[in-house]
Amino acid sequence: MKRTVCGLAFFVVAAVIAIPGSSVAAREPRPGAAAAVAAPSSTSIWHDSGPVERLDFFGGPGGREGAPKPPFTFIEEDSGGTNPKIKVKDAAGRQWGVKWGSEVHAEVFAARFAWAAGYYVEPSYYVASGKVEGVTGLDRAKKFVKPDGTFTEARFELKIGGITKMKDKESWHWESNPFAGSKELKGLKIVLMLVSNWDSKDQRDAGRGSNTAIHKNDATGEVHYIFGDWGGSMGKWGGVFGRSKWDCKGFASQSKDFVKGVSPTTVEWGYSGQRTDSVTSGITVADVKWIMERLGRISDKQIQDALEASGATSSEKSCYASAVRMRLDRLKAVAGGR
Repeated sequence: MKRTVCGLAFFVVAAVIAIPGSSVAAREPRPGAAAAVAAPSSTSIWHDSGPVERLDFFGGPGGREGAPKPPFTFIEEDSGGTNPKIKVKDAAGRQWGVKWGSEVHAEVFAARFAWAAGYYVEPSYYVASGKVEGVTGLDRAKKFVKPDGTFTEARFELKIGGITKMKDKESWHWESNPFAGSKELKGLKIVLMLVSNWDSKDQRDAGRGSNTAIHKNDATGEVHYIFGDWGGSMGKWGGVFGRSKWDCKGFASQSKDFVKGVSPTTVEWGYSGQRTDSVTSGITVADVKWIMERLGRISDKQIQDALEASGATSSEKSCYASAVRMRLDRLKAVAGGR
């Protein structure tokens, strides 16, 4: 559906042509918030991705028509990050980052929730199996790509030209950025906790890879503040030895502590991650109410579609559908003052 293309993120093709006035520009922080950093008026962290109930959660921000088209041609191996990756070109001439490992399912699913909420994410797709022509000289990826180029269970993420990505040291800090204290920034934090994304590194973690990023469209000059890695999601939050990814049993077991209470208008969370205090502090009932104006309209069918798109098994679909709905219901109760 054409409307979904408006949700393209990180970068963005469609986000750059968002409806006038739909972007959230930099603003003064609320009283008591960390000092904001100056930013041009074309800078945004949130945009209107369209009526939530009409979004196609199977196609996601790139739409069904935007899915990678075989045959795939090998470009090079990508040595960055913790998971094996390569770069390929598809039949339409588009470049994709292909990833394997523990984040494949989680990233495709969680990014769809961020997109539906109005945050910038790159289009990503789960590909159950395929073949890459011309593969050669693989290192880490050779565990997942056979000598003839065949593979299974991969995540394809679209790479768009004409976008400048600032270096890690120029990424952004949870507590010091142009949107400090805004409901839009706190809404992003709520989405992060909703999907149990514990990998909440920011500018302070540039030495080991910041997951906050700043992207500039070279053609329009628009700047987008994004959270760029949704792979550490849909499992257990926590410390190094307790957290997990795409682990529904662990995800469901923590849902009862997802929201721990309200005191008196500030929400208390059970979340624990790389930057716990920066993510959990200062979120109010009003902030939850604002983000639930979008998240609260997500249907059970849309959740199932996102799980289908992520390659979830039948048992995972059942487990996650129930656990995610429980968390949405907890947020709905908070928004309603209960």
